Amino acid sequence: MHIEQQLLDKVNIWLNSPVFDSETQEKIKEMMTSSPKELEDSFYKNLEFGTGGMRGIMGVGTNRINKYTLGKNTQGLSDYLKKSFPGEALKVAIAYDCRHNSDTLAKVVADVFSANGIKVFLFSDMRPTPELSFTVKHLECHVGIVLTASHNPPEYNGYKVYWQDGGQLVPPQDHEIIQTIEALQYEQIRFEANNDLIEYIDTAVDEAFINSAIENGSFNTPTSAKEKLKIVFTSLHGTSIKLVPDVLEKAGYTNVAIVKEQAEPNGDFPTVKSPNPEEPEALTMALALAEKTGADIVIGTDPDSDRLGVAVRNTEGELLLLNGNQSMVLMTHFLLEQWKKQGRITGTEFIGSTIVSTPMMLELADVYGIECKVGLTGFKWIAKMIKDFPEQKFIGGGEESFGFMAGDAVRDKDAVTATLLVCEIAAQAKAKGSSLYEELLQMYVDFGFYKEHLISITKKGIDGANEIKQMMSDLRNNPLEEINGEPVIFVEDYQNSTTRNMFTGETGTLDIPKSNVLIYYLEDGSKICARPSGTEPKIKFYFSVNARIESLDEIAAAEEFLDDKIENIITGMNLS
Repeated sequence: MHIEQQLLDKVNIWLNSPVFDSETQEKIKEMMTSSPKELEDSFYKNLEFGTGGMRGIMGVGTNRINKYTLGKNTQGLSDYLKKSFPGEALKVAIAYDCRHNSDTLAKVVADVFSANGIKVFLFSDMRPTPELSFTVKHLECHVGIVLTASHNPPEYNGYKVYWQDGGQLVPPQDHEIIQTIEALQYEQIRFEANNDLIEYIDTAVDEAFINSAIENGSFNTPTSAKEKLKIVFTSLHGTSIKLVPDVLEKAGYTNVAIVKEQAEPNGDFPTVKSPNPEEPEALTMALALAEKTGADIVIGTDPDSDRLGVAVRNTEGELLLLNGNQSMVLMTHFLLEQWKKQGRITGTEFIGSTIVSTPMMLELADVYGIECKVGLTGFKWIAKMIKDFPEQKFIGGGEESFGFMAGDAVRDKDAVTATLLVCEIAAQAKAKGSSLYEELLQMYVDFGFYKEHLISITKKGIDGANEIKQMMSDLRNNPLEEINGEPVIFVEDYQNSTTRNMFTGETGTLDIPKSNVLIYYLEDGSKICARPSGTEPKIKFYFSVNARIESLDEIAAAEEFLDDKIENIITGMNLS
């Protein structure tokens, strides 16, 4: 296979520079002779910050997670910090998850920061990602890093950057940092650690975080109600095992069964195809244990413990996995009701959501007389809302992809606090003869029956990226005029920051950062969103449909009607 000169130039930098170790250079030579396609994929671009920071496959090359790409990131970030905070004694917190090489890569990152004269607080062992967000503020750091690839497959790792407020980087800082990184040569990376500047942290920060989780996730649930709630919990081989059991115990939940086979952190995630609580299969073992123990609720968290999946018993007593929109509206409604009871709602509060999440969040905000701020996908935008509107109090918020944040102590999705919160809802519901599922059904009567569905289409490699690009181009430049017999009334194009009325041709401007997202609104209130993933080789389609119902007796018929509507939309768009 012929290797393009531009690619060869990038490869030769790694082959000829003394910066790169012999093992790395031997691997490159091997790829040049036996795996030219792998070589191309490893070097054809540089990894960039997406919605979840930098995430990619571990290996050799500019398009891979390795000592050198992360070293270059860290050197660039060090330079950027010195420019941003001249004369200040800089501090950074670093955490890592259970993935292969996370601990060694975290040490590389710590070494580079310390070599640049920056004080480093490095966790002595793996920790949940939300604890890193908390720690940045708790220890008054300028920045935080966590080595994680969330729920991606075992070959992935990542590098998430948090700013002083505990939220992830947002524009223009992310682009400015990328420019600083891109301007660097690998020879400029300072790998030689100043160990005097590296301080290991653990139990003292854990205790502060646990107390914060209990403060933000507890709402006067009687001890008897807590003791009667039967919980099954699984960490899916991830970091939450370090804290969630302790949080539940300290909060008074003693009836907790842990899936032992998945309690040991393991970057291979041996008992699941994917360690993602969004996937029903991931909770198979937990559901089996729940049937064995007669549990009321099942909770599973992803490897870095920022997402949670929740399963509850339906009206027939069968365990049912809630989707992210359902768990989000349940937790948001509970928080709003608790704040209302405590007299804390004054009209200056807000909840947060995203453009691809359920419109039911807007209904909740309207009924409680507060604002629902809607941002782009990713919790960094909800964190930015808190930062940008200090005069408003943040109650809680989430997104459809199984993430939730209660209060503002953590500025990222937080499965540790959310696990406690959802147990509070379930315990209080059980104590009054109801259940989490029945609470959700009543919400459909009170606020409208909203139903959402997600399709993810995977397209790997360079060819896949081009296919996704073409799909978005077709939807953008030749917008559908009707779907499933329903006229399209509005199209929002977040990449071009425009709205278009398909009836009148009128256009408007979207006051939100640019992103490669398209949203179609149909005349019957349905909503369809197309969005390429920022961290995975996927294009995602989000569907939301709704109906008004007057009583619980209408639930079954309404659900069948909405399921049919979603299926017909998918067929009408040739996505099935």
